[in-house]
Amino acid sequence: MRVTAAVLLVLCLLAVSHAWDCQKVVNIKNLMQIDAGLGQVVATDTSQVPYYLVGDTWIRLPGSLKHITVGPAGIWGVNKADSIYKYVAGNWVQAAGLLKQLDAGGEQFIVGANMADTPFCLTRSATVGYKGPGSPIPWTGLPGAVKYYSCGPFGCWAVNKNDDIFLMSLNQECQNKGWSHIDGKLSMIEVATDGSVFGVNSAGSVFTRDGITASKPEGTGWSNIPMSMRMSHVTYDLGRLWVISKSAVTMVCTP
Repeated sequence: MRVTAAVLLVLCLLAVSHAWDCQKVVNIKNLMQIDAGLGQVVATDTSQVPYYLVGDTWIRLPGSLKHITVGPAGIWGVNKADSIYKYVAGNWVQAAGLLKQLDAGGEQFIVGANMADTPFCLTRSATVGYKGPGSPIPWTGLPGAVKYYSCGPFGCWAVNKNDDIFLMSLNQECQNKGWSHIDGKLSMIEVATDGSVFGVNSAGSVFTRDGITASKPEGTGWSNIPMSMRMSHVTYDLGRLWVISKSAVTMVCTP
């Protein structure tokens, strides 16, 4: 039997696919971004309304945000004007600076990217100690240019405007040794609290990085997670993979 190149490609893709059981989330509609960490889940919808998941109920949070994040650094968000906020005692308090996207998944430090794709980091002491205007907020500019940026216990992952993927070792004082290029192409990427890495490419396919450990933070390769529709956003925590489709349908998946 003659095996064509196309058949070989399909077989290779099947060999690196991970089957997950996905169910549609029916009690929330029109989400555009979601983040999970430390057992918590937050999200924003297409009207930029932020939510926090309690049991099976999505609780509306105050304010209006286009991006929200939760993790060891707390709950932070940015609005349509790129203004930055931290959730403190049930209210949003503004922090100096402008970011289009940020992530609270690092070891109690914050990272993010601004509208010019410049990456920034906020030290652990400043992140944890921030209570509102008057608290120090010494953002540290980092090298390179990234459009989406996420951190976990084994490093920080990012993608640039060309969907190239990069990895950086970053400590609580925002000290780093620059970016290392990683194979593949993704339009967004998220690092879980346990160090797992997931992402979505421009075609709406979902991938996870295999073989990530403390001694091998770059992992060994990408595996596809088959989905029934084209996805735009992904996040993972405690065995649950949350995905949002390009048509704003939210699903939760388990391995």
